[in-house]
Amino acid sequence: MIDELLTDAREHMEKSIESTRHKFASVRTGRASPALLDRISVDYYGVHTPLKQLATVHAPEPRLLTVEPYDKSSIKAIERAIMESDVGLTPSNDGNRIRLSVPELTEERRKELVKVARNIAEEGRIAIRNIRRDVMQDLRELKDAGETGSDDERRAEEALQKVTDQKVADLDGYLKTKEAEILEV
Repeated sequence: MIDELLTDAREHMEKSIESTRHKFASVRTGRASPALLDRISVDYYGVHTPLKQLATVHAPEPRLLTVEPYDKSSIKAIERAIMESDVGLTPSNDGNRIRLSVPELTEERRKELVKVARNIAEEGRIAIRNIRRDVMQDLRELKDAGETGSDDERRAEEALQKVTDQKVADLDGYLKTKEAEILEV
């Protein structure tokens, strides 16, 4: 039972790390990438809808993104959502598609993006710690129910802490890589 809890915790922590890495991809690094727009949701007829469900996003050039909506009437809503987001891109639309020119990042904007990346990493760390807290609670319940002894619980908690520390260290490594990518000129 304890092994199942630890395996389950490891899997959940790994999913949290993958989710955080996916969010890192949406932080701008100076190159055009369709993933930059992944976090944007558009108010489409009163429903917040992810942009990638409303349009195709392409990077035809290293400094240009194009957004081609499936429904041409949604172009204004998509443009407004991009303007209000924190990606720092100004859309221009020709009636059929939206073009987003990705300018060189200034030093100040790079530092802001590093802060955004750090906030995303902190959310990931919190998710990992929440998983640890839930598994610790399950271990205490097992001990209270008499299914395991206090020695087994203590060993399991130590193993869980080691897993947590390793996953947080992995996340910090991804953050360092992303920071270096953002600060690279």
